[in-house]
Amino acid sequence: MLSGFFARLLGTHNTQTPPLFLYNTLSKSKEVFIPFQDKAVRMYNCGPTVYDRQHIGNLSAAVFADTIRNVLEYNGFKVKQVINITDFGHLSGDNEGDADSGDDRMTKGLKREKKAITMENMRVLATEYMDVYLADIRSLNLPVDKIKFPRASDFIPEQIAMIKTLEEKGYAYRGKGGVYFDTARFPHYGALGDINLEGLREGARVATDTDKHNPHDFLLWKSDKKLGWDSPWGMGFPGWHIECSAMIRATLGEQIDIHTGGIEHVAIHHNNEIAQSECATG
Repeated sequence: MLSGFFARLLGTHNTQTPPLFLYNTLSKSKEVFIPFQDKAVRMYNCGPTVYDRQHIGNLSAAVFADTIRNVLEYNGFKVKQVINITDFGHLSGDNEGDADSGDDRMTKGLKREKKAITMENMRVLATEYMDVYLADIRSLNLPVDKIKFPRASDFIPEQIAMIKTLEEKGYAYRGKGGVYFDTARFPHYGALGDINLEGLREGARVATDTDKHNPHDFLLWKSDKKLGWDSPWGMGFPGWHIECSAMIRATLGEQIDIHTGGIEHVAIHHNNEIAQSECATG
């Protein structure tokens, strides 16, 4: 699974189409773009958490992904594009490092609109703001009809199955908060963005969590006695990171060509995706 191609898109169109170069965030270099299947491109774009209207910064990610799509199609590639919709609660705070504790964004949205915190109301709220999001990107001339927008809540079995695989392979462990991914078992963790794991101090961005084996471990399944779905680990929610890996696998396959998202996702979310995806699939 590739971490993401950001920034510069190069290439012109003539009778002898020259190679297309993309900037690879993992290698920090421009590389000739060669898809796994000739002229067929599978592209996944991290989408919105639909608890409110998206601001212009959120929408710019969709415009950027559309620019990549346009360049690929101009160069003769056929693109299968997926933008995920996060429509249930597990992400807490505006800070990715705080993703395993506190109130989630969907709950914040329900509180804001003075609605009871139930799974039914969460679904209704998500549908409302998903429709607003789709209307917004249509107004920006994105080809919405060519893009798949899977909702995370429709892929709970796939997320549970991937967590079970990671647990069976020894990459996950159970704690009071739920099921955690053991980053120590993945030697390449942090390669994306050259994250200096030794230089990060526990408690610098998140409260000390004695439930984790190390501060970089992250929740695959978040326990919740009041809300969520039944699972082998009790009631709760899939973690935010497992959502993308499971939905990519379900909608695009085990190997994809391009993965994009906000630059702020590089250090944590995309590193976590790489780790759990590669450990689950080999």
